[in-house]
Amino acid sequence: MSLASQAMLTILAAMLQLTLCSIGVAATSYLDFQLLNVNQTLMGSKMFKPVETSEFHQHSSNVSGSDHPGEWELKLVHRDKLSSSVTTSFHDHGRRFNARMKRDVKRVASLLCRLPDGGNHDGDAAYEVNDFGSDVISGMAQGSGEYFVRIGVGSPPRSQYMVIDSGSDIVWVQCQPCNQCYRQSDPVFNPVDSASFAGVSCGSSVCDRIQNSGCNAGRSCRYEVSYGDGSYTKGTLALETLTFGRAVVKNVAIGCGHINRGMFIGAAGLLGLGGGSLSLVGQLGGQTGGAFSYCLVSRGTDASGSLVFGRGAMPVGASWVPLLRNSRAPSFYYVGLSGLGVGGIRVPISEENFQLNESGYGGVVMDTGTAVTRFPSTAYNAFRNAFISQTSNLPRATGVSIFDTCYNLSGFVSVRVPTVSFYFSSGPTLTLPARNFLIPVDNMGTFCFAFASSGSGISIIGNIQQEGIQISFDGANGFVGFGPNVC
Repeated sequence: MSLASQAMLTILAAMLQLTLCSIGVAATSYLDFQLLNVNQTLMGSKMFKPVETSEFHQHSSNVSGSDHPGEWELKLVHRDKLSSSVTTSFHDHGRRFNARMKRDVKRVASLLCRLPDGGNHDGDAAYEVNDFGSDVISGMAQGSGEYFVRIGVGSPPRSQYMVIDSGSDIVWVQCQPCNQCYRQSDPVFNPVDSASFAGVSCGSSVCDRIQNSGCNAGRSCRYEVSYGDGSYTKGTLALETLTFGRAVVKNVAIGCGHINRGMFIGAAGLLGLGGGSLSLVGQLGGQTGGAFSYCLVSRGTDASGSLVFGRGAMPVGASWVPLLRNSRAPSFYYVGLSGLGVGGIRVPISEENFQLNESGYGGVVMDTGTAVTRFPSTAYNAFRNAFISQTSNLPRATGVSIFDTCYNLSGFVSVRVPTVSFYFSSGPTLTLPARNFLIPVDNMGTFCFAFASSGSGISIIGNIQQEGIQISFDGANGFVGFGPNVC
């Protein structure tokens, strides 16, 4: 394109970015296109700098306190930053992408296995304290988790990277003696070295709250969690102290895993943030009011995201959407979605495709562990076709992995693409940044439309679409907020 045209589009893109900086949520109007910087996006995917090995063994002092009283913030790290410590293929974006998609397919299958009738209600084939917080790290090469947080476990605290998972209801770490453990970045936690470790007895009320519980030699409470993709953790339940920066939380029920297998390589365990009573959020209860907020850092940047717990984490100026409860799947956070938009035009899709019915079927789940947003096939096909019809000027490429709509952008500096929007039932509209729906899948300039069919009646809003947007859960009042900040 000419320099003059490029300058004009750059100005328009900047205007759009100002809109997105108020988080891209609007009730009425917004621009119908934006610019995707192809070169910058590709450069980010090639030059992502991993965490230095020395950072793995820092104590929880690397988790800083918030500037706001009564609120603690932790650093979230994307999986890519940890990858170099466990794999030599870290710098090959194509390999990272393919591995991520394989994990994602297993993740979705795992979620669907936990839903009524496998989420298969549309007739499609189903898939087999004080407020505190932490920084969030992305976990792309570390296992099934995509984002990691660093916390202290035990007394004195031993720093560990933990997968954050909004769809799980248990906190667990690998423990010595480890009869079967996968590789992790930090030394495996040894309860013998912790003065605060206390086993949970079989007859306790805590043991009664966990599924698949049992007894070891008639005394200690045994737990077992399977994630549906072949991953699992087995061990004993205990009460332990967790440290989040300067915040110390005592008597948190955690799983001490002595037999563990699966996709968690790199992290010490999992920090469940789901809606159940044994998740970290559920256990904190009145201390935080079920409130937490996170910002998932965009792929290909050296920045870290954040995870913040407590009422002080609830932002002023966010666009709030009611949370929906499914008694048959209480771990999951459901939201009401009424439709999808492309280029400022609402796609003709019946709202019934997204509804959660009284029997617990269907609905739209927000999930940090799923990468790619999924929709039922009828909704996805209409959505994809609308996007294709407005990108006829871009050269197509063959499909890659789970993506059937891809483009060859190798010869472009930037491209004009239609906006993509989510219409929520309560009124707000979330318009995504271009990098959240058109993503590179190799080092050669192939970009794909980052959505797929769920193969079921369920919809899942994945972390690619959530990146760079402040997302807040207000469990006490039953809302999820988008914005007003970007990250």
